[in-house]
Amino acid sequence: MDEEKNQLTVTPIKSLDGTVTLPGSKSLSNRCLLLAALSDGNTRVENLLESDDIRYMLEALDTLQVPVERDADDKTAVTVTGQAGPIDSPTPEESLELFLGNAGTAMRPLAAALCMGKGKFVLDGVPRMRERPIADLIDGLKQLGADVSCVEETGCPPVTINANGLKGGSASISGKMSSQFLSSLLMASPIVDGDVTISIKDELISAPYVSLTIGLMKKFGVNVKIEGDMEGTPSFIIGSDEKYTSPGSILVEGDASSASYFLAGAAITGGTVTVRGCGSESVQGDVAFANVMEQMGATVTWAPESITVTRDPNTKLKGVDVDCGKIPDAAMTLAVAALFAEGPTTIRNVYSWRLKETERMKAIVAECTKLGATVEEFEDYCIIHPPKDNKVNDN
Repeated sequence: MDEEKNQLTVTPIKSLDGTVTLPGSKSLSNRCLLLAALSDGNTRVENLLESDDIRYMLEALDTLQVPVERDADDKTAVTVTGQAGPIDSPTPEESLELFLGNAGTAMRPLAAALCMGKGKFVLDGVPRMRERPIADLIDGLKQLGADVSCVEETGCPPVTINANGLKGGSASISGKMSSQFLSSLLMASPIVDGDVTISIKDELISAPYVSLTIGLMKKFGVNVKIEGDMEGTPSFIIGSDEKYTSPGSILVEGDASSASYFLAGAAITGGTVTVRGCGSESVQGDVAFANVMEQMGATVTWAPESITVTRDPNTKLKGVDVDCGKIPDAAMTLAVAALFAEGPTTIRNVYSWRLKETERMKAIVAECTKLGATVEEFEDYCIIHPPKDNKVNDN
């Protein structure tokens, strides 16, 4: 009986059709919470994603004694009392530990922001978090004068901070591992007492996520000056006069990574699906996943806050060769769509898969192989050959 309870039988869907309203973006949810905490004034944040990452961020703000009022009627809304600058430790004489689970979207930004205030902190998480690199961010913070360290042997958490405020300066960091390191430094820079210049010394992956961060900072009153090409080795300048001011309220945009599941479902089954919550005016780079579905043979219709995908059942999806460096999260969904296409699909420039909550490259290879595909694995890309007995396009 116990074995039966752990089983779920899913019947095939002939055609996926309908309209889906998206939950809030994980990346935007935690960015909004942090910027609200650093701002002057109170901010109502609406459409927060209900997930572990956001829960850990909210618990961290509680521990830091940043007032966060939960809405009694709407679980996805909170009001944050801004600190009008850095967040200082409520226990200045003792080290304050923050347990952040496996929430990278909480660990990285908080590690940077807490360096700008005063107090002693230890940021830690589950065993997998202790395997996720953070050394490049720590290096950048040290260049700005922060007393911060991670585990020297691994370059991973826990992160130890002895903060006494910072006076600004410049830092040059790698952008190859994760755009979250740059985003974290950018979000913390306006609470530094001075000008800050951050430059990328090699190349910047997932640049749309950085654009997302900069766009959100602007909604909280901070303008970031960009010098150079975002596709190359850009520099970012935040002047000492740039300070966060609450917008009063902010709605978290629907999660574009989640949108990819439904868009791919329409493309695979030949149905018609509209996702609401992100569209042509979205600040999220993952909306570009719809363009990949179009390359595979689907039809895409854009509106400012929605995307519609359909496919003529008389046509077939085609395998594609795509650089997914700008859409690494949505690229996971492309791996599934590849199983139903004619010919191989090559997913390139996704080394960041190996650094996520799980080792995503290994997971993709393992799961696609279980479904009958042949997958060629390389360091930063893979080639998926669909199952030879693929019958989905016969529907």
